[in-house]
Parts: sequence; C-alpha cells; structure tokens
Amino acid sequence: MKITIVAGARPNFIKIAPIIKAIEKKQNEGANVSYRLVHTGQHYDKNLSDTFFEELNIPKPNSNLEVKSGSQAEQTGAIMVAFEKELQQNPCDLVLVVGDVNSTMACTIVAKKQNLKVAHVEAGIRSADMTMPEEINRIVTDSITDYFFTTSTSASDNLLKYGVDVTNVHFVGNVMIDTLYQNLDRIFEPVFWTEFQLKNGNYIILTLHRPSNVDEEQSLIQLLKGIDKLAGDKKVIFPIHPRTKAILGETNLELKNILFVEPQGYLNFMYLIKNSYAVITDSGGISEETTVMGIPCFTMRNNTERPETQSIGTNTLVGTSIENLEKLFGEFLQNGKRKAGIPELWDGKASERIIDILLTKN
Repeated sequence: MKITIVAGARPNFIKIAPIIKAIEKKQNEGANVSYRLVHTGQHYDKNLSDTFFEELNIPKPNSNLEVKSGSQAEQTGAIMVAFEKELQQNPCDLVLVVGDVNSTMACTIVAKKQNLKVAHVEAGIRSADMTMPEEINRIVTDSITDYFFTTSTSASDNLLKYGVDVTNVHFVGNVMIDTLYQNLDRIFEPVFWTEFQLKNGNYIILTLHRPSNVDEEQSLIQLLKGIDKLAGDKKVIFPIHPRTKAILGETNLELKNILFVEPQGYLNFMYLIKNSYAVITDSGGISEETTVMGIPCFTMRNNTERPETQSIGTNTLVGTSIENLEKLFGEFLQNGKRKAGIPELWDGKASERIIDILLTKN
C-alpha cells in the first residue's frame, strides 16, 4: 500500500509524527506499506514549522508545495492545483489527511477527483459554528472521505448521524496524545525559564489567535489587560502568534504580569504547559494536552469541537468576554482543580490502530 500523507500546518505536524512512526514499525515487521510525505507549505515560518519537524524527528518532506499564505480561497485553490500535479507525478493508493485546516479539505477534494481512497484522521469533530473556516473544512472533508478515524465516541456519532457507513468509522483514540506520550521524557525548559524566574506552578500560559479574540485592536488590548489583572501574583507567559503581534504593532500596553515570548517549539511548549498553574487559550488542541497532563484549561470560545475535554477532562469553556473569564477563573481560584479524567483510548496507541486498520483495507 502506497500512502501519501498530507501536512500543512503546525497541528498537522504533531499528528503525523506518530503515524509515520507506526508505518515504519510495520515496515520493519515486513508489511507491504510505504509513505510519501507532502508538506503543502500552509504554515511556512521557520520558527513555527521547521522546528516541529526537527524536534519530532519527522523526515524531511518528499515534496513541499510551497503554497504559503493568502485568502481562504487563494490558499485552498493553490493547494489544489499543486497537489493535483503531485499526485499525477507520484501515484498512490491512499491519501491520508489529518485535522481540519485548508490543506485537509483541498487535498481530499483533489484525491477524490482522481478516484483515490482518502483516510481522515480526527474525523467527525464538530463545533456547529459555521463562522469557523475549520468547521467548513471538516464538513466538506468528511462528506467525501472513505475511512474515518475518530478521537471520541461523540465524533463517531456525528458521522453516523450524517449517514456514514458504520464499517468505515473507527474510534481509535487521539494521535496528538500519541505524540505527547512519545515525547514527555524529551521536553525541556525554554531559554527564558531562568530569566523570568519561572518554576512549577508560578505562571499561567496564554495563547490567542482566533479572529473573534484578536482581530480588533482595542478589544484585544482590553482582553489582555483583564487577563493581566486576574493573574494576581502569577506571571503570564504569552507566546505571541505572528497574527496577534501584527495587530498590536508598537502599542505600549503597560502590563504587569504578561510576558511576551516568541512562538515556542513543541518540546518547550509542552514543558511550559506541564509545569504551569493553568492555561488560558482559544485553541482547541491545547485542551487535549492539558487534559492528559491534568492542567486546568480555560478556553475563550463559545463552542468546542472537543466536548470530551470539558465533560471528562480539565477544560472549561468560558466564552469570549473577559467578564466571564474573570468569573470562572475566580471560581477556580476559590475552589481549586475540579476532578477530571482522561478520555477513552487516549493511551498513546491511536496511530498503531490506524495503520493496522488501513492495512486490512488494502
């Protein structure tokens, strides 16, 4: 079986790393399986992209489509044109896509137009928020995918509601957590650890990048000032996304607790999360990692496509207002961590299950 693996953005890199390891393990056992890694170039910043490949020991891509940025339509269209040529020049039996970025949807469409089988890892997750580009990517991808690999029973149920054949829906666990378990003994402190006098539990991690939170400068400033205040005596480490940095420009914010740092590599960032007091974020994926590490997470969104992080894990959905964050964070300060667990099959073996199942489809 020849598999073309598509990766376009940072979350994708984290997800493909254990899948590649699982394929290589099968190759060593004599299985007839090979892979070709295609990087679409959707995230192309050296700090945010190459570092992940190096740290997670992902092989250099066989092909980089070098699409880079643009509007949603420009980027999606450019990926489709470039990936069509890639598949024509390098035929395969199956295209494997992960997550919900533009590369996921674009490459799925191209593969199906060429009558190829598609496997979608992290299929079936839904936020029910059609203002999110990712939600459109999920729905389109899952409408034409052949094999669906899900992180939760709720994701599987979503697919079955859409009429997907139950024999093609496979609840396998979470490949993000595979990567976490494979690298927990390799994580290490960032260069600013000593300079900022960080130690276990004396700081909060903050990440913000969604348009609803960062697109308008004045509301972003008010949000940051509110977070700075609620932190109390805790430092707030904010690895600032290039998008957010551009919006703030040269504004002098006069913040007491928030410390801006460069985007972090995977190993440094996981170290920061594991040793933090809490995380405030608008990312979906981080709530999965905080759940496994037992770190309270406050997600500044009105919805989540990962409900298990809230019903089972450490995640609290707080909406986008600073007032609601202050209320719920205040309750946490008063009452401490709530009892939480780890979702079913988040055991570090999802990637092996995926490859085992795919080899039966050949």
